[in-house]
Amino acid sequence: MTALKLSWCVGVVLLLAAGSRVMAQRHRDPLTQPEIDQIRDASWEPRERLKLYVEFARVRLVKLEQMRADPKTKDRAKQTHDLLDDFQLLYDELNDNIETYVDRKDDIRKPLKLIVEADTEFRAKLLALKDAAGVKPEESRQYEFVLTNALETMDTSSEDHKKLLADQDDAAKHKKLNASSSAKSEAKPE
Repeated sequence: MTALKLSWCVGVVLLLAAGSRVMAQRHRDPLTQPEIDQIRDASWEPRERLKLYVEFARVRLVKLEQMRADPKTKDRAKQTHDLLDDFQLLYDELNDNIETYVDRKDDIRKPLKLIVEADTEFRAKLLALKDAAGVKPEESRQYEFVLTNALETMDTSSEDHKKLLADQDDAAKHKKLNASSSAKSEAKPE
């Protein structure tokens, strides 16, 4: 009985170790070191930080389009999956940052306008990928889940961003928003 318990415990430990290794590989940082530095430098500038996340998400979709257009690309399905995953992680981080700034009652109307515009652009690019002609079914199956997830996130977030922009406009009329540090630094000295 003791040997059975011991072998069961060893099995559980091995499964946990293997699972944590797989999770560590899955959650690689989608940002490059220079991008991380830019985000860190803009940590107290909501307007700049949000613009950076939009820019970085856009870069992933441009890379995706370039990679898919290149006939010499090897392992197209995996690269598509990875770039879509990076896009999704960056977009989720953008939404987390928006939530943080809204909770702090920061005035993020200006970057929200850019984000609403980007939502439309990003959704169009994702739909173009979904509807792309000439993609073999076995290839599209390898990234179908992450693409569907990204599209669903875009749909939900796009509506949330539009509503949030309207809420921010209303709050600004009633002077219920904090001026962001970007706006303070743009103020002219008296």
